[in-house]
Amino acid sequence: MRCLLFLIIASFFSCRPSGESEHSHDNSGGHSHADEGPPTEIHTLWTGRTELFVEFPVLVVGSISKFAAHFTVLQGHQPVEKGQVTVSLVKGSKGIRHTVEGPTSPGIFSPALQPKEPGVYTLTFDLTTPEYSDRMIIDSVRVFATLVEVDLAGISSEEEGGITFLKEQAWKINFQTVPVSEKEIYQVMSTSGVWKVAPSDYQTLVAPMSGRVQFQRSTFTEGIPISRGQVLLTVSSEGLTTNNLNADIERAKADLDQAQAEYGRKKELSQSGIIPRSELEQVEQKFLKSKITYETLASGYQEGVKEVIVPFNGFIKELRTTNGGYVEQGDALVTITSHRSSILETQVSPVFASQLESIQDVWYQPKNGVWSSLNQKGGKLLSSAREVDRDKPLLSLFYQVNEGIEMPEGSFTPVQLDFGEPNFSVVIPENALLEDYGTYAVMVQLSGERFERRDVTIGRRNGQEVEVLDGLRPGEVIVTKGAYQVKMASMSSQVPAHGHTH
Repeated sequence: MRCLLFLIIASFFSCRPSGESEHSHDNSGGHSHADEGPPTEIHTLWTGRTELFVEFPVLVVGSISKFAAHFTVLQGHQPVEKGQVTVSLVKGSKGIRHTVEGPTSPGIFSPALQPKEPGVYTLTFDLTTPEYSDRMIIDSVRVFATLVEVDLAGISSEEEGGITFLKEQAWKINFQTVPVSEKEIYQVMSTSGVWKVAPSDYQTLVAPMSGRVQFQRSTFTEGIPISRGQVLLTVSSEGLTTNNLNADIERAKADLDQAQAEYGRKKELSQSGIIPRSELEQVEQKFLKSKITYETLASGYQEGVKEVIVPFNGFIKELRTTNGGYVEQGDALVTITSHRSSILETQVSPVFASQLESIQDVWYQPKNGVWSSLNQKGGKLLSSAREVDRDKPLLSLFYQVNEGIEMPEGSFTPVQLDFGEPNFSVVIPENALLEDYGTYAVMVQLSGERFERRDVTIGRRNGQEVEVLDGLRPGEVIVTKGAYQVKMASMSSQVPAHGHTH
C-alpha cells in the first residue's frame, strides 16, 4: 500500500505541465512562491534597443535556476516574439551557458542554469532576432554554495514600494518609455501661423487658342492630383466661323509652303550671283517667320483640338472655366500648384521686436497634433515686417517650410518661436507630463514592472519638449505613452497575476 501511494504521488508530479508557474504576483504586487526554495533575484537592464526584465531564483551550486527573461523592443515597446536567447554564467575563462531557440510566450524566454562552483560571476544575455542582435550584462552575480548561505545573506525576493504594472499589461496597450536626457532648450514665444502656398509653386494654364473647352475626366474638381505630361483639357474651334484654329493652321501651312519654295529659288539665284545676298536674307527671314507661326499653331493640335498639358506633378487649386464653355486665346483655364514647399506666415506683437533677430528655431504643426522643427526640415526665414499700422498692428514673419503640409491652405497652426540663449537642462517629451490642478508629475520606471509617480517642476517648453528644473535625473527612464494607465493601476486594489507561466 505504501508503494502504491508513492506511485500515485510520483505520477501526479510527473503529469504536472513543465511550464507551470513557479511564482506569480500576489494581490500586493509581490511575488509568491509555491515552494520553499531560494528567493528570487530581479534585474532590469536597458540598451539602446532592448529592455530586459529578468527574474530567477538565487543561484545555488547544484540547483537548477530557471530564468523568466522578459525582452521588450523599446521602439514601440512590444515583446520580442521571435529569436534566440543565450544566457551565460562566466568567471574568468570558465563558465556555463544555455540557449533557447524561442520564447515560451511572446516576449518571455526561459533558459536555465545549474552552477557548479560558488563565487561571483558575470551573467550575460545574448539576444538574436530576425531584425537585430543585442547583449545585456549583469555584473557581480553571486553563486552560493548552499541554501544556508542564502538564508544567512538575508536576500529578499521583493522589490520595495512603487506601482506594479506588469509587462503583459504594457505590451497590450500603446506604451512607450524613454531615458531622461540633458540638452539645450530655448525660451519660447507662443503664437499662431497661417499656411500659404509659395508663389513659385503656382501656375495658371491659359487657353492656347479660342474655342470650346472639353475636360478630359468626369471628376474634374479642385484638389484632385495631377501628373506631369497629363492632358488636362482640350480646346476646340470646330464649328466656329471666326477664330477657327483649323483654318488658321491651313493658312499658316500654305504661307509656309510658299515661303519655303520662294526661299529655295532665291537661294539658287544667290549662289549663281544673279541676286544680291541682301535679297536672299529677306526671303529667308520670311520663311523662318512662317515656319515658327505654323509650328506654334500646330503644336499640341490633335484631331481638331488643342491639348492643355500639365507641366509638373501637383494638384488643381482653382478651376477658371467650365466644361463646354467658350474661351478666348490667353484666357485663364485652371490654376495648379505643386505644394513642394509652403509658406508659414506668423505674427508677433511689436513688444517682441527686439527678440526677432535672436530667433533660433520655429516649431509648427504640419498636421494636427504633430510638431516639426524648421531647422530640422531645412526651412528658412524669407522676410520679416519692419513696421506696423492701425490696420496691421502685428509684425509678420514669413518662413519657407520644406515638407509636406497636410493642413489646407489658409488654415491656422500653433507656432512656437525659440529665441535667446539656451539652457542646458534635463529635457523630456511633453507627452510624458501628467497635469493635476496646475502641478505636474511623470511616471518613472524603477524596474521592469515597478513604477513611481514623481512630482516635477517644469521650466521652458517648445513644441514637443519641456525643461524639468527639479524631480528627475539624467538616465532615469520615464513613461511617455501609457502613463495614465500606470496611474490608474496605482488606484486599483488588486494587481492582476501574470498571464504566462515561468
